Amino acid sequence: MLTTLPLVFLLDVDNTLLDNDRFAADLTAQLDRDFGKDERERYWSIYAGLRDTLGYADYLGALQQFRLDNTNEAALLQLSFFLLDYPFVERIYPHALDAIRYLETIGTSVILSDGDMVFQPRKIQRTGLWDAVAGRVLVYVHKERMIDATLQRYPAAHYVMVDDKPGLLAAVKRVLGGRVSTIFVRQGHYAAEAAQAAPDPTPDYTIDHISDLRGFAKADFPALATLHVARTRGDATTKAAPPE
Repeated sequence: MLTTLPLVFLLDVDNTLLDNDRFAADLTAQLDRDFGKDERERYWSIYAGLRDTLGYADYLGALQQFRLDNTNEAALLQLSFFLLDYPFVERIYPHALDAIRYLETIGTSVILSDGDMVFQPRKIQRTGLWDAVAGRVLVYVHKERMIDATLQRYPAAHYVMVDDKPGLLAAVKRVLGGRVSTIFVRQGHYAAEAAQAAPDPTPDYTIDHISDLRGFAKADFPALATLHVARTRGDATTKAAPPE
């Protein structure tokens, strides 16, 4: 029987712990250089179609379809190497690993990510994030639909969900209510788009950088279980990390 943990942090990966937008920009540059603008647009069109169909980012699947109408075999092989060997460790946000180490002193960290079952786990492992959370990694197609499975795998008195997508945070908050505290990390393109949206409920906390997690204390979270009902829209609190 699994032990109920006091506090579990559910950490997103892309644009939360690492700069996936930078990866996308580098991939775009690789496509432009080796294939040209039209083929670059075709790749991203295939990618978008797969994401709509599958519900997650599938860069390798997009490459498999992309190659069917492209005869530049040498460039296709180089694109394959680019994807498989991309230095994601260089895209970890500053002090992201420090933030995880800090969270481990006040609770238990779990990576909860969307993605395919090859590229995403490899990314998590090669960046050191897998080891940072001692292998506590979950990768789902739609993680917001797998909340029950996540809670069964890591039962806890209280959860803290950290993500760059406020809409997803709101969806989980509507399901778990006071059992979860939500932290919106204003990083990446989803965060920029969020400025035009009004998620309901709003995140419990908003931070500008993942390193700001080091400004929280354990006592910040369980109290929200009882204060949750009193919160109103637009009442999110901003926390900052302690000085370096």
